[in-house]
Amino acid sequence: MPIKSYLAHPHDGKKEELVQALSSLKNCEVIPAENKDLLIVVTDTNDKLEDENLKEKIETIKSLKLLAMVSGFDTPKSN
Repeated sequence: MPIKSYLAHPHDGKKEELVQALSSLKNCEVIPAENKDLLIVVTDTNDKLEDENLKEKIETIKSLKLLAMVSGFDTPKSN
């Protein structure tokens, strides 16, 4: 289960638009900073393919200026 956290920077004046777009995605939690135009994004997916697809969707959001991964890890499924 890949779990990753990102800092998302919106284009000027687009913070709320970015919050709405990210919040609508499955497996994606958004925490807006209170004093900056910055969002914390946490993703939790079932496998690497789902993780890659989600990241591609995030990167196509027009209100997103920059996405920087802060940390990520993959917990292997035990049989």
